[in-house]
Amino acid sequence: MPQVNTVAVKPGRRAIGFLIEPNSSPLLHCGLEVLPGNIIVNGFDVTHQRSDANFHYGTMSLPLDDLDAAAEEIIGREFPKTPHKRIIRPGSALMLRLLTLHKSVGQLAHDSPDVLELPEVLRAFENELIHIMVRCLAEGAAVKPTVSSRRHDTIVARFEEFLEANPDRPLYLTEICAAIGVAERTLRASCEEHLGMGPIRYLTLRRMHLVRRALLRSDPSKANVTQIVTDHGFWELGRFSIAYRALFGESPSETLRRPAEQPEVCLDRPSSLAATELTARVN
Repeated sequence: MPQVNTVAVKPGRRAIGFLIEPNSSPLLHCGLEVLPGNIIVNGFDVTHQRSDANFHYGTMSLPLDDLDAAAEEIIGREFPKTPHKRIIRPGSALMLRLLTLHKSVGQLAHDSPDVLELPEVLRAFENELIHIMVRCLAEGAAVKPTVSSRRHDTIVARFEEFLEANPDRPLYLTEICAAIGVAERTLRASCEEHLGMGPIRYLTLRRMHLVRRALLRSDPSKANVTQIVTDHGFWELGRFSIAYRALFGESPSETLRRPAEQPEVCLDRPSSLAATELTARVN
């Protein structure tokens, strides 16, 4: 399905990602188009990725110290400290080797996982994958973002930081623009580029997730759906109920009545949304 994803990389590791099928639909990484044959080098901050249907994606990661040591051995130097969200395009032959080996290891892990428990087999695959990864990153050409794209990166990062600092309450556009020091028009353009939607729609979806979390945490014998919904800024209860069911597959009252032993869903902002259904879900 088409999706909008928020992605974070574990500190201390370098993670790369790439499309694994030549007919895969394109990926937008922080507003930059990623095509088959490109590699994303992820930083440690939060990034946003948008994809259409028929999307096939693979990833690899390595501790930074191990990657630097491997680079010293293979290319005779450490990698330069590059900006986050970098996109690399290696030569076609190297990229084909990476994709072929990555697919082989994945298939082996699926069909015969016990083989990968053999230390010599595991070491051989790891060494080959690391060698190809280092060469792809060292020899590939960087796809440079525009000045506008870098500015939008900064604005969306501040937007995300403000959301993180206020995880448990509804937020509205005017206070966010004032807090992060940008005009509404600029924030809208940045969010459209990164998230595929404007900030108002994004905040509406976020508030719906907050409602769901509140319903799941409440005692159904004491809680009132109307009170919880209006506390989060939704006043047209009929329209809200329709949008809630479209997003979560059940009514607010059904969520409230869920047995306590069921796993709790804790999302303070939308993290994976079908792009083709966004309008239906919030209107």
